[in-house]
Amino acid sequence: MNVAIFASGNGSNAQRIIEYFSGNIFIKIALVISNKKDAFVLCRAEKLNIPSYTLSSKELNNSSFIIDKLKEFEIGFIVLAGFMIKVPDSLIKEYDGKIVNIHPALLPKYGGKGMYGEHVHKSVIDAGEKESGITIHFVNEDYDKGKIIFQAKCKVNKKDTPDSLAAKIHKLEHYHYPRIIEKIITEEI
Repeated sequence: MNVAIFASGNGSNAQRIIEYFSGNIFIKIALVISNKKDAFVLCRAEKLNIPSYTLSSKELNNSSFIIDKLKEFEIGFIVLAGFMIKVPDSLIKEYDGKIVNIHPALLPKYGGKGMYGEHVHKSVIDAGEKESGITIHFVNEDYDKGKIIFQAKCKVNKKDTPDSLAAKIHKLEHYHYPRIIEKIITEEI
């Protein structure tokens, strides 16, 4: 199964996923796609010898272009790892049940448009939540509303800041995301 990772930023999750699947005979990270030409994820992909492509907004919203690009690499599954643009409905339809995302909170709380990164962690702390975590879910037409596949939790302490909470969340993401991706794909093969 050839997998594409869509990412917009630093790419630490993308790197963990690529490293996790290196040498896997059933699952191959075949492509990294970004919507930002200066995203550090592209440097990570190059260093790890993974082909990458930067999409313009026009290309992303051109159904046939993006689908053709994915078919060129024989992509059967898409992983969103910090992709900061809504996936077009046409791509969701083409890859129905084959696109997953990770969210840095326990959905359905703290999800939706504009809820990413520090915004999420600050909202969790400001609300006085005792725990936070990650949610891995299928992608549908609505932000963070796809079927939940997996959640993992961590405690939120009174002394936590958005940065310290982010560090806890990253540990959960880096450990669980590749393993859940593997589980989803191998159950479908």
